[in-house]
Amino acid sequence: MNTSSSTNSSLPTSTAKSETIIFGVAPGPYGDLVKYAIQPELEKKGYKVEYRQFSDYVQPNLALANGEINVNVFQHSRYLKKFCEDKNLDLSEVIKIPTAMLGIYSKKVSAKNIEELKKELKKGDTVTIANDPTNLARALIFLRDLGLITIKGEIDPTTASEKDIDQNPYGLVIQPVEAAQLPRTLDSVTISVVNGNYAISAGIPLSTAIAKEKLVEDTVNLIAVRTEDLDKQFVKDIKEIVESEFFRDQVESDKYEFREFQRPEWYVKKWNIQNQF
Repeated sequence: MNTSSSTNSSLPTSTAKSETIIFGVAPGPYGDLVKYAIQPELEKKGYKVEYRQFSDYVQPNLALANGEINVNVFQHSRYLKKFCEDKNLDLSEVIKIPTAMLGIYSKKVSAKNIEELKKELKKGDTVTIANDPTNLARALIFLRDLGLITIKGEIDPTTASEKDIDQNPYGLVIQPVEAAQLPRTLDSVTISVVNGNYAISAGIPLSTAIAKEKLVEDTVNLIAVRTEDLDKQFVKDIKEIVESEFFRDQVESDKYEFREFQRPEWYVKKWNIQNQF
């Protein structure tokens, strides 16, 4: 699905650029982050901004590599690196951005934290997780870090499956489903590991999670471009905007959900605004 933004027609022609920047995004808040925190400043610089929305996590990198889009915003560096190695692509990170974490949500238990949840769980309780490999891997690692399962060694984020589970001491039934459907499963399962973007899309406040994923820096989302474009002016302008007070003010605004996202290390250091876990 393609959606094009309106551009600032009031810009003087002497300062207007002829360049159109096409952002590739997946469903959820990152398109909104670009729309509200990046696009207005790009338009002030004279760029035109368009979007192309993808329904999976494969096509945005392929489209970037073949020139269909100029930038994508959907992935972390661990996934980008592995994908580029597997597909022999030459894509690079521009800068990391605030990222919505995974969360454990439930309509069936009253637990407010992970220790309370462990006391309520019963053998045979079902937990739904995303079925695409990169998010499935994240969910399994999240469940491992919470002490709900153990896994076998390192998980490949492009081929992860339930076969990576080693021990399952709580007897959970792990049920992978399409990531976008995870919020709907809350009516029928004990718990669900829901991606932050889909929780937001379903009207579920991130603050209601029983437990939240703590991202390591290489699983914080990023803006990516073709490596050959890294030194181009439009890329420098995007990076400058992300590092600006305008971007910070949109992220921290009560108007948007971005303030509940995990902030990357550079952002915490630059603005002295700490993450809340």
